[in-house]
Amino acid sequence: MRSASRITVSTFGALMGLAGIEHGIGEVLQGNVHAEGLMFPSWPDSAFFRMVSGEPAMSVIPNMLTTGVLALLFSTAYVILAVGFPHIKKVPLAMMVLAVGMLLFGGGLFPPVLAFIMGLVAARIHARKRWRADKAPAGLQRFFARAWGWIFALCALAWLALFPGLNLLGYSFGVENEALTMAIILLALVTLVLTVISAYAHDAQRTD
Repeated sequence: MRSASRITVSTFGALMGLAGIEHGIGEVLQGNVHAEGLMFPSWPDSAFFRMVSGEPAMSVIPNMLTTGVLALLFSTAYVILAVGFPHIKKVPLAMMVLAVGMLLFGGGLFPPVLAFIMGLVAARIHARKRWRADKAPAGLQRFFARAWGWIFALCALAWLALFPGLNLLGYSFGVENEALTMAIILLALVTLVLTVISAYAHDAQRTD
């Protein structure tokens, strides 16, 4: 049976990798053109991505087609490692290297940062006893351990609300509310932190 921390890394690592792939597709579709600068929108003319400013990205290579191809390669490799092998010893480091590649070659701004963090989380899959070193009250440890399932579900829903939820609201219903956007982003980030904490607690309790 897979550990809670491994499921967390695989799920949210895959989401970040897929987001990088989505950026890469937008860049490839722009064709063999010169980039506007170090930073640019991956989908500059798409009404669907207007809500998120055309999906900003950056690249050290001033060519959209080359950038898009590299974003696809780095992001696809990241998804494969995050989903299939995050528990293997040297894979977390490889995930972090790929996340840096995603950032430098068109995989977006936000997704690569979180992809890097998932690499850090993966590095601790086999270090679950460190939860004990935090000297958290036993009751709090038990709460997080038992709550992992619903915290994980809430986090997944928050990220799906962020994308494609916000895009669908803006594109289909014309709903573009900055306060709503910030609230969903905050919820997604907070629940991701809580999901990681509860996953470690769940795994530590299970080993006991």
